[in-house]
Amino acid sequence: MNFSYLSVESADTIAFITLKRPECGNALSLKLMAEIVQACESFKYDTKTRVIIFRGEGRHFCVGADLKDPDRKSRDEGVDLLQRNRSTQQGRDLIEAILNLNQISIAAVQGAAAGGGACIATACDFRIGTSDCSIGYPEVKLGMNLSWGALPLCYNLIGPAAAKRMVIGGELESGEDLYEWGFLDELVAAADLAGAVKKMAAFYGSRPPLAAQMIKRSLNAIQMASSSAVMHMDGDQFTLATESEDYHQQREAFLHRNRDK
Repeated sequence: MNFSYLSVESADTIAFITLKRPECGNALSLKLMAEIVQACESFKYDTKTRVIIFRGEGRHFCVGADLKDPDRKSRDEGVDLLQRNRSTQQGRDLIEAILNLNQISIAAVQGAAAGGGACIATACDFRIGTSDCSIGYPEVKLGMNLSWGALPLCYNLIGPAAAKRMVIGGELESGEDLYEWGFLDELVAAADLAGAVKKMAAFYGSRPPLAAQMIKRSLNAIQMASSSAVMHMDGDQFTLATESEDYHQQREAFLHRNRDK
């Protein structure tokens, strides 16, 4: 399978999915999102691969949704409310594709993992970050809620108080705080990230795959049992939030700042 915005590489029982838009911090264009879903689905019947590592090329893991993506602009303009609401499913498809991987998944986070980038990291089973990384959900600053079904993933990792700090506050949090809260499983020097991720992958990859994958699926089902009844609403909330004056003002200010850079 050929990809334009990511690469998939395998070494024995370990695979690497690498986001490859370093010029924009691996921002999530609609095409990149679709490719991540396709890459995940390519492992559905793969029984050789035991661990899949998600990483970003360049300075950042992933800075979130690409608000300058022309495909996103054309998708959202001139359509009715139903179509706009339906299009929010694309983000949920992305996160669910990662959650539904049979294999153990690890996020290797350097630089920033913001918004959708943070969502990708929380959809993985484990997260290793560099000591200078920063992770957060800045959606609120643009007048948006956190959607893509990602809110319970954050909540289940760090509890209600820290989740409210991250999602309502909207700031990027330091690697040290994220490790202390349990958001990150390991915190390492930047030079040691690749080695630490491979060591973790080798550890979980050495476990009997049938048992390990059944346990993963069961724990995911337990984790999401209560949230699945209500998180269908986050797409509706997003559609409503993006109708607000706050959203339009903050989005235009964001795009204006980036045009000036």
